[in-house]
Amino acid sequence: MKKILITGGAGYIGSHTAVVMAEAGLIPIILDDLSNSSESVIDRLEEIMGYKPIFYKGDCNDSSILNKIGKEHQLAGVIHFAAFKAVGESTQEPLKYYQNNLGSLMVLLDFMKREGIQDLVFSSSCTVYGQPDVLPVTESTPRKDAESPYGNTKKVCEDILVDYVKSKAEVRVISLRYFNPVGAHPSAKIGELPNGIPNNLVPFVTQTAAGLREKLTVFGNDYDTSDGSCVRDFIHVMDLADAHVKALNYLGGQSANFYDVFNVGTGHGNSVLEVVETFENVNQLKLNYEIGPKRPGDVVQIWADTKKINKILGWFPKYSLEDSLRDSWNWQKTLK
Repeated sequence: MKKILITGGAGYIGSHTAVVMAEAGLIPIILDDLSNSSESVIDRLEEIMGYKPIFYKGDCNDSSILNKIGKEHQLAGVIHFAAFKAVGESTQEPLKYYQNNLGSLMVLLDFMKREGIQDLVFSSSCTVYGQPDVLPVTESTPRKDAESPYGNTKKVCEDILVDYVKSKAEVRVISLRYFNPVGAHPSAKIGELPNGIPNNLVPFVTQTAAGLREKLTVFGNDYDTSDGSCVRDFIHVMDLADAHVKALNYLGGQSANFYDVFNVGTGHGNSVLEVVETFENVNQLKLNYEIGPKRPGDVVQIWADTKKINKILGWFPKYSLEDSLRDSWNWQKTLK
């Protein structure tokens, strides 16, 4: 059974990917500094997987912890999630984001070279597209100037990977450009666990429904969309996790010095107000929300063209928006 290092593996997407990997017969080796996650996730993973996953607490910028993992395990590949990801914070502390997000990737690539590890799946983002001129966005849609330092770190990391592959580094890399991950494991044992005030819509929705937040603010209702609110492509985190396993399997059949990029979304958009209405209908409750002013830098609407990942990786989403919002609420109800 192949061992795969998951950096940021105790986080939201990383933990769900660990579950799907285990189901596919892979052994996840989790590295996480717990700066935006909790060690309790490891215990919850044990409940789902039937065994406690191998976990190292440490920073991906620290080559010594990577070397320790390399000595103790024969790794067949890496999935690199570990990154700071709060868009607003990145505008206030850009150096923190560049140092961490770029630095950790370069430390990781050095480690992979030393250990002779070829395969890497990189966690990228649809933020690299900025505000697109044409919808839906394909993988060949031009990348625009990022709306935030966070988004720019994803663009630069992609560029680093392209240049590294071109240098004949003997690696095989796929960048997955996520759209908007939502939902939780159907068992409600793991889910999104933001520290402090959530940066994403759905945790704010569920925390408002649970009474932890007084109200939800919908930022703007006069955009040029069907109902005036922003439109996003919301993808269930379990579908996103499955895309990583399919990407790893695909890399195994490629020759060295390979690079490709795939969108991971549902292929259609839903507005913020549609999400609110669907959440209310699925869970049979009312949300306290208000319309607020627009936020600077918000992309008006974006959703993915998924033909490439459908055709090449054989990946298709299995979960609906209704599933996502039901699972998110069931997860929220387990939190004290």
